[in-house]
Amino acid sequence: MQPLTSSAPRRDPAPSRIAYRLQRLWLTPLFRLLVRAGLPMVLVAGAASWYLAQPENREALMAQVAELRRSIEARPEFMVRLMVIEGASDSVADDIREILPVDFPVSSFDLDLQAMRERIEELDAVARADLRIRSGGVLEIRIVERQPAAVWRVHGDLELLDAEGRRVAVLESRLERPDLPLLVGVGAERAVPEALALLEAAAPVRERIRGLVRVGERRWDLVLDRDQRIMLPERDPVQALLQVMALNEAQELLARDITVVDMRIPARPTLRLSETAIEELRTLRRVKTENRP
Repeated sequence: MQPLTSSAPRRDPAPSRIAYRLQRLWLTPLFRLLVRAGLPMVLVAGAASWYLAQPENREALMAQVAELRRSIEARPEFMVRLMVIEGASDSVADDIREILPVDFPVSSFDLDLQAMRERIEELDAVARADLRIRSGGVLEIRIVERQPAAVWRVHGDLELLDAEGRRVAVLESRLERPDLPLLVGVGAERAVPEALALLEAAAPVRERIRGLVRVGERRWDLVLDRDQRIMLPERDPVQALLQVMALNEAQELLARDITVVDMRIPARPTLRLSETAIEELRTLRRVKTENRP
């Protein structure tokens, strides 16, 4: 009889060393993430790189992207058909339309609102501009204009200035704005706030004011009618002018036959009489001399 045992080697149920290591590696979360997500991404990126490496493929893709963008930008909800300007005078509105030659209808994607705003604010009369696109395809431009506060005359030219000394517009004639005070001289535009403060201090003689003259780009002369002039100091001119107004109220100083009130040294004001007053004074002195015993 033959023995019941087989001569074939028995199979070891334990995994091999390589299989064991692979199983252990698969149990690592990072390895599973790399296999499940990283490997497909690498394959996709490699395929895309191979595809884009061909010039004709890149050109075709760019053309498709451009066509898609044009189709989106040309949709009716993105089209601007009208421009509305608010807060601007007719002349300023005409200037804005002239410097913004927009052909409507136009896609809102083709409008650079920031560049348009900066260009509008380059206009002398515009202090601030706000642009936005309203629903319904309307480009709304809100304007805050500079308010003229004085007329500046220099080298024979006339300009309107606002309260900060910014140019608002050019004047052809002083008669166009007789309601505004006149500033004369080089450098007057850089001291408009001080000039307005002086005019406020001279309110009691407002009807007699002819203008303010900038002298040496450092101080002011207040010019009144009857060729009277108040020469103000470089420092604290408002205070010096208030002293003159107080003297005028107390003693009617400016109603006398005086041509110049020199306040350049406030502690020692000087008065200059007119030629007629000087001649009368000489006559009085001569009469007194002749009548002496």
